[in-house]
Amino acid sequence: MANVVRAALVQATWTGDTESMVAKHEEHAREAARQGAKIIGFQEVFNAPYFCQVQEPEHYRWAEPVPDGPTTSRMRELARETGMVVVVPVFEVEQSGFYYNTAVVIDADGSVLGKYRKHHIPQVKGFWEKYYFKPGNLGWPVFDTAVGKVGVYICYDRHFPEGWRQLGLNGAQIVYNPSATHRGLSSHLWRLEQPAAAVANEYFVAAINRVGVEEYGDNDFYGTSYFVDPRGQFVGDTASDKEEELVVRDLDFDLIEEVRQQWAFYRDRRPDAYEGLVQP
Repeated sequence: MANVVRAALVQATWTGDTESMVAKHEEHAREAARQGAKIIGFQEVFNAPYFCQVQEPEHYRWAEPVPDGPTTSRMRELARETGMVVVVPVFEVEQSGFYYNTAVVIDADGSVLGKYRKHHIPQVKGFWEKYYFKPGNLGWPVFDTAVGKVGVYICYDRHFPEGWRQLGLNGAQIVYNPSATHRGLSSHLWRLEQPAAAVANEYFVAAINRVGVEEYGDNDFYGTSYFVDPRGQFVGDTASDKEEELVVRDLDFDLIEEVRQQWAFYRDRRPDAYEGLVQP
């Protein structure tokens, strides 16, 4: 029998407040579960606006502890209710002055398996993230979930191939890539980078983007979220570039082993020759 995982992602418009934003995602998750999904992931800092369009201290108010904060606690209940694995990107405060762009991975029974902290932090117009976030320091964890081995890479990370590869070496079968990216900046890369990473590392990728214009800037987030397979092919259509959407797709995890046997990229790696890649 094929090892098919029904997976979901949500690209959402900002509602104006955290309570309604979280409630909206809960409803999307319940609908995904009704459709048979066993895993779901949300967009970057899903319970807040993309406040990094500006540099203002007021936006530290969106931060909360992980895993003991209110959003993670609520998502643990959601995972238990729906029986789904949930990938939850939030603004994390570890202690005073220590803030991270984080994604929590919650198993289908509501247990917190761990978290990933974004490694690569941009500081360019409309994406002033160094003002808020320290670089991630938890490595490249891959979580053994009810549906398989799940990794996370966040937004700007996707431009750096090293982390994609480490997630593959750590055993990832699917990598969720929650993002917030807007038209004109890198939209021509959106359909290139994640499929290329899926091919190079021979796993599935769930690419999630916000959608719409929000109150703290003029970034026009263009959605177009999708799942891509280890051959670099979209699984079904991409989502709308203008509207909120729940995307549910069947992913055949048996394809991972098939592609790895056929293309043998891991066999033919030359780590002995790559020393120069890690020189400052």
